Amino acid sequence: MGYIEELRSLVGNRPLVLTGVTALVIDQHSHILMVQSDEMWKLPGGFIELGESAEEACRREILEETGIKIGDLELIGVFSGNHFYTQLPNGDEYYPVTIAYVTEDIRSGNLKPDEKEIQKVQFFKWSAFPEDLSERDRQIFQLFIENLISNRQRR
Repeated sequence: MGYIEELRSLVGNRPLVLTGVTALVIDQHSHILMVQSDEMWKLPGGFIELGESAEEACRREILEETGIKIGDLELIGVFSGNHFYTQLPNGDEYYPVTIAYVTEDIRSGNLKPDEKEIQKVQFFKWSAFPEDLSERDRQIFQLFIENLISNRQRR
């Protein structure tokens, strides 16, 4: 039993604050790695386990979900608030705090979805993102692009 399952056995469906991680993984062609889960495309990621750093959790989740091993991570931002409130079909409620990173440091691996959680794994061109992105991922992309523009203007 994992940390979240154990916690749920104690508190039931009551709302929790859960900390998760995600990353924009960019390949050598400047394409973005995404996963399809529950018929929706999203950035790979998941929750931090007890004793893990955010960076360790991000690397683990990306490897588990996609088969890709990544290295260095750069912080994009932290996303939280009432508008990210989630209620799962089983009644579990939570408010996620998501730490978002970006990396171009793909070390090894072949695209292979985690069959328990992920239906598809694919790199997308910036101009061809799926329409059905989550609100969280839309905000992450927006902040990343704003940071890119801001950094270029400083040069």
